[in-house]
Amino acid sequence: MPARSFAVTFDYRCPFARTAHEHVVAGMRAGADWEVRFVPFSLGQAHVAEGETDVWDEPAKDTGLLALQAGVVVRDLHPDKFFDTHIALFAARHDEGRHIRELDVIEDVLRTNGVDAEAVFAEIAGGGPLDIIRKEHESAVNDHRVWGVPTFIAEDQSGESQSVFVRLMDRPHGDNDLATKTVDRVVDLVTGWPGLNEFKHTSIPR
Repeated sequence: MPARSFAVTFDYRCPFARTAHEHVVAGMRAGADWEVRFVPFSLGQAHVAEGETDVWDEPAKDTGLLALQAGVVVRDLHPDKFFDTHIALFAARHDEGRHIRELDVIEDVLRTNGVDAEAVFAEIAGGGPLDIIRKEHESAVNDHRVWGVPTFIAEDQSGESQSVFVRLMDRPHGDNDLATKTVDRVVDLVTGWPGLNEFKHTSIPR
């Protein structure tokens, strides 16, 4: 049976993206038979009004692009370090309350996870990672009508692409079996029930 293939978008500023990606990474670490594309998506760009300057043209003004660029460099050039770095960048923002627009914060995350921070920053300075993010963001918008994170993208049983914004309320907390079952359930709904457009609880249990 072929591996289950899907994509999932991320911006390190979003707590729901953090939760979803923790599940995806935990499942993959546990050996889930998935082929996953981790797609950067700029929430800053998603909120640019018509006539305003794109974040790609003024990246230093956006609070999320530095972390996104670092994540993309590690994803593409140091894939063996990606899972650790990816989850650590989310943790820096949401568990530790650090400002991921700051170079020293990103540098610390990279070094802590065994990545050459100077090499990553050199790639960012060359402009390549920003161009990759722009292309992948625009492809997500134009090809899949993505407007937020995390969005799961997969082909349904007829071969049509389906894209669904998902909010998972519970983190896996080290439970790899829960993570795997959670992601499989999400993708089952994405690919197996495209007629379900919205399903939302009216209140959140506490």
